[in-house]
Amino acid sequence: MSDAGVKIKIMPDSPDANLEEIESEARKIIELKQGRVNSSVKEPVAFGLNSLIITFSIIETFEQDPLTEALKNIEHVSSAEIIDFRRIGF
Repeated sequence: MSDAGVKIKIMPDSPDANLEEIESEARKIIELKQGRVNSSVKEPVAFGLNSLIITFSIIETFEQDPLTEALKNIEHVSSAEIIDFRRIGF
């Protein structure tokens, strides 16, 4: 079984949302699902709103829906979606 490299985009519900707190909670959730966070970056969207892009590795057969649902349930998060998924091992 191989690992996958995954990028997930998390959108806060307002420009005033604390992205550091959201990132901290997201890291905890990803690690609980046996993922290893590699990086996170803020990406400007519009009108002062920034999204959070988190890159992590995880076993390629992980269940995507429970992970994205858990991330959506973080306080002040409006959406979370996988934007890239690639096999990284053989």
